[in-house]
Amino acid sequence: MDMEALRHGNFAALGTAVEDWTGVIRHLVDMEKRARDDLRTKANRANWAGVNATVSREFINRTAGEFADAAKQATSIRNILRDVRSELVGYRDELNRAIDRGWNKSLSVVGTKGGGFTVYVNVHPEPVGSKEAMELLRDELQGILTKATESDSTAGRALQALANHAEYGFSSGPAYKDRDAAADAMKAADDMAKIVNKDPESRTDSDLAKLNDHLKKFGQDPLFAEQFALAAGPKETLQFWAEVTDRYAGVKGSQLNELQDLQENLSLTLAAATYSDSAPMKEWKRDLISEGNTNFRADPANSLKGPIGAIGFQVISSLMSQGKYDSEFLGEYGRKILKSDMAPAGAVGMHTKDVWTSPDQSADLVFGKGNGHDPLIGFMDALSHNAEASVDVFDEKSTLDHVLQSTKYTDRGESVGRALEVAVSGVEFGNVSNEPSPHSKTQVEIMRNVMNAVAQPDGGADLVDKSIGASFGHMASGYMPEISQALTGRGSESIFLTNSADSQGLERSDVERFLYEVAQDDSGRAAIRLGETIYTSSLLEAHISDPSLFRGEESIPIKAIAANAGLVEGIVGHAAADLEISGSLEAQKSENEALKSQGDLYKAFASAGVGMGAVALAPQHLSGQMVGAAGGGFFGGIVGLAVDRMMGGREVEGALDESLYASGKGLAHAQESVVSQTQDAAKDAASEHGSKMSEDSRAYWILEGVNAGWTRSDQVLEDIHARPGA
Repeated sequence: MDMEALRHGNFAALGTAVEDWTGVIRHLVDMEKRARDDLRTKANRANWAGVNATVSREFINRTAGEFADAAKQATSIRNILRDVRSELVGYRDELNRAIDRGWNKSLSVVGTKGGGFTVYVNVHPEPVGSKEAMELLRDELQGILTKATESDSTAGRALQALANHAEYGFSSGPAYKDRDAAADAMKAADDMAKIVNKDPESRTDSDLAKLNDHLKKFGQDPLFAEQFALAAGPKETLQFWAEVTDRYAGVKGSQLNELQDLQENLSLTLAAATYSDSAPMKEWKRDLISEGNTNFRADPANSLKGPIGAIGFQVISSLMSQGKYDSEFLGEYGRKILKSDMAPAGAVGMHTKDVWTSPDQSADLVFGKGNGHDPLIGFMDALSHNAEASVDVFDEKSTLDHVLQSTKYTDRGESVGRALEVAVSGVEFGNVSNEPSPHSKTQVEIMRNVMNAVAQPDGGADLVDKSIGASFGHMASGYMPEISQALTGRGSESIFLTNSADSQGLERSDVERFLYEVAQDDSGRAAIRLGETIYTSSLLEAHISDPSLFRGEESIPIKAIAANAGLVEGIVGHAAADLEISGSLEAQKSENEALKSQGDLYKAFASAGVGMGAVALAPQHLSGQMVGAAGGGFFGGIVGLAVDRMMGGREVEGALDESLYASGKGLAHAQESVVSQTQDAAKDAASEHGSKMSEDSRAYWILEGVNAGWTRSDQVLEDIHARPGA
């Protein structure tokens, strides 16, 4: 800080800037509220078709989000400016008071070229003790200037980082309450990077604990994340993790938990850093990806550990399982890693495991959660946290086919399943959507390709293994509107309501085979049944509460919905029967546990919001007003009762005296369960909305419809699938 600049500083202009930014914040907050409550809500409820159903809605949603980010960033800028102005004014006044005290002691202060200063005695002869007084004043003034310089430079650094973080638009993240908060974050980043770059022989357990604490505290701070990544360096960060996982291989108990926590927080921090579009971070991301084939040996001097350490792709992916990485970064990384994964010749996906497995490799990058050798697992986990990136990856059919087929020969099925769920639903893993998420044409196409792969008679059924069955069931659950229209045919749009951009985009024969094959898995079967129950219940409630949705006889939609329920549940019921579940108590126990697990999952998400990516549910009025969930309250009590009936063993009057869909009871019991469940859902809806519809007629229409659908399911499976005993 220039001595004369501070001494004579006039910070009125800075004060005006603070006032201007305060006004900007006020307007941005107002616009953000209007965009969120008005613009985005109307966009999501609009009954758009074609390009508007995807591009326009997505653009409006992103724009609404930009207002929120803009308000946060403006608040940070205002707070930093306000704080640094207050500090500089304080340092200016402190400096002038010190100079005045020196004058009273016959000491003068003058600035020198370059921003320095000189203290001298202004009387002759010099008073006793003048030399000591000069030194004390010099040190005091220098201390004030040092603090002012720190305040000014750290504020400038933070403001520049905020401005450079996003090349277009605004950076997301917390709003900084003052200059100190931003400066502390950046200083902490530098300090933690030193631990990463420390010689491994001198890096202690307490160093790692300190690093973990700071990553946990600051990791989601965009300034910290970027500065940490830059200061640590891309290659150095990967080397650090290779060293840590090697040194602590085999640890147990609390130390294992601490290291897994460190891995999670490091992953979250690096994910946050990838959102910066500053020139240094762009280079960092390019350099990180370029290390994909580098051999990271934890101890190059120890030949006993073999010539092969961890490959760069393996290290990078081991730090991707947590956090939402930037879409563009994931796209670039995905293209490079998938090129290697798809390199072996031969049957699709068959030899992919050989790419990443070596007998000389000893690395365990994930502390016993597998071994970290397959980098596609971490990459798929990253996709499950980024819907945009997952869609972009699986939109390429050759990639989708390869990744799906590779699950037969690897242990990546569960991670692939979660990534596919996110791709077709648009709701990221672990998140809850508070409004229906419409399926784009691209998402429906991905779902169609998945169904086609599973429906193939020469090995498609094998894809349901490897821990992916539950995900297939979730996907079917979320696509019940499109599935229902595919099974029923054209002309059913006014009955099977949806906000899908391509409601007729699925192939009927693939749908039928897909449902049958997925229903061979306990969790997949439970998810399909829950999805069918939820969609059927909300549809019945929609049509019973508002008969104008269908312009025709009131019996037609009731029968059609019931027939569809009978058809779907019939396919599922026959799949279960073909497994001969009734012959094994262990199999029955497994099925019941799967139903309970899936039911608890669905209920937990249902109580928190509309869906989880597995439960799409929200039918719409043809006018565009949502009948499901947030729009009309239909995703609530009625659906909740339906799920409770499936799980809770509630007595069903006049039909069953035990829980619905109880395993081991055979097809007749399952068919009765569909009838009872559908009739009860309609009864609940009629009671809730005061329907004038005849109860006896409604019950008979449902009985007739379910039985017709069930009968059709048997014929469908005879036509499209070779079944046991056929």
